[in-house]
Amino acid sequence: MTKIIHTEQAPAAIGPYVQAVDLGNLVLTSGQIPVNPATGEVPTDIVAQARQSLENVKAIVEQAGLSVADIVKTTVFVKDLNDFAVVNAEYERFFKENNHPTFPARSCVEVARLPKDVGVEIEAIAVRK
Repeated sequence: MTKIIHTEQAPAAIGPYVQAVDLGNLVLTSGQIPVNPATGEVPTDIVAQARQSLENVKAIVEQAGLSVADIVKTTVFVKDLNDFAVVNAEYERFFKENNHPTFPARSCVEVARLPKDVGVEIEAIAVRK
């Protein structure tokens, strides 16, 4: 049975989708753009955008009763692949700070445009053990 995951600690969906679905053993998040859920603001700096997107993913995964350490796969969408190095560094810092045992599998792709013209969007898959 599919359960819808929703938290006020991450931005509300801005379209016809949900923040995440819980399939019992898997939690799949929708892509998270760097909107601060408390203020609605988007940081201008790409590093801060990456961090906010990751914090939004974390809030959703935690709402499902899991932790960052349970994330097994991410997809990172960047508007400019020239930002890869700084986004990658923040991504590494985030997973280390959150005690991930290794790092998740990951895809990173450059896209032409993202919602609200942000520079990054991140989605994740977490596994319930």
